[in-house]
Amino acid sequence: MMPIETSASVSGVLIGIIQFLVILVLAPLLTGIMRKIKAITQKRTGSSIFQTYFDIHKLMRKDEVVSEEASWIFRFSPWIIFSSTLVVALFIPIFVVYSPFGLGGDIILVIGLFGLSRFFLMLAGLDVSSAFGGIGVSREMMISSLIEPALFLLVFIVAVTYDATNIDTIVSHAAESSVLISASLLFSFFGFFIIVMAETGKIPFDNPATHLELTMVHEAMVLEFSGKSLALIELSQSIKQLLLISLLINFFIPWGISTSFSIAEMFVGLLAFLLKMISLGMLIAYIETKVAKWRLFRIPDLIFLSLASGLMGIIFLFI
Repeated sequence: MMPIETSASVSGVLIGIIQFLVILVLAPLLTGIMRKIKAITQKRTGSSIFQTYFDIHKLMRKDEVVSEEASWIFRFSPWIIFSSTLVVALFIPIFVVYSPFGLGGDIILVIGLFGLSRFFLMLAGLDVSSAFGGIGVSREMMISSLIEPALFLLVFIVAVTYDATNIDTIVSHAAESSVLISASLLFSFFGFFIIVMAETGKIPFDNPATHLELTMVHEAMVLEFSGKSLALIELSQSIKQLLLISLLINFFIPWGISTSFSIAEMFVGLLAFLLKMISLGMLIAYIETKVAKWRLFRIPDLIFLSLASGLMGIIFLFI
């Protein structure tokens, strides 16, 4: 059994590549599973769990329709969004407490890269001078500005608990920690779960299945995209969803993750990750079917609940 080391090695790079490919392969599948669960809960048959793959493949083969008002920002934004999301995927471990660029995989950097992709998505929404794009961008800016304080507060709790901001180190310490459950981590888990719902555009924050101007947030910003650009954005959104759920899993419920390069342990770690990923995805989909889309002026109340959870976590952390 070879211990995990952050230094570059052939086996380490290979494991990192495998984890990266697992993220790319599983991201659309998770989206398909969540859509299927929502359909079943709503007494519908729904599409196949593999429908997301078919949709992305179909969009990649279609031509793009670009507005005459669009500049280079609109044309390059999907590639910037997709590239920044792929870079984040290199930093986050999935079934082994190791990532190929673990030394640079700081949680603050990950938040910054997600912010970069959101920034260019909002610029693209404004660039085409669409009324819908402006509505979606203004709503997204409001939600993002409220989420970030709560997110950094929760990251502070995790960083102090495990004495690191490096993702590999946090996951490694969490996997080896003797403290399985604590009040501060429970409050942090609850607050982080709310942020994951908001960042991925789930009900009650947003309804990605609608095109009504009164409820659109994310869809209003991507309404002008088509073809390959829309495929890149949809794939980026699926990858971001999987990465956020992976952080939630490996920070707060890391049980089963492999701490070595043993094939048997890595296989168990992959199965454990799949089980936790699907369970959380089903829970999020179930919650979406049991709550309604909140009015825009009520969304800050839910985000403040995440902030309050972070404050309670800090209180219990230093008691």
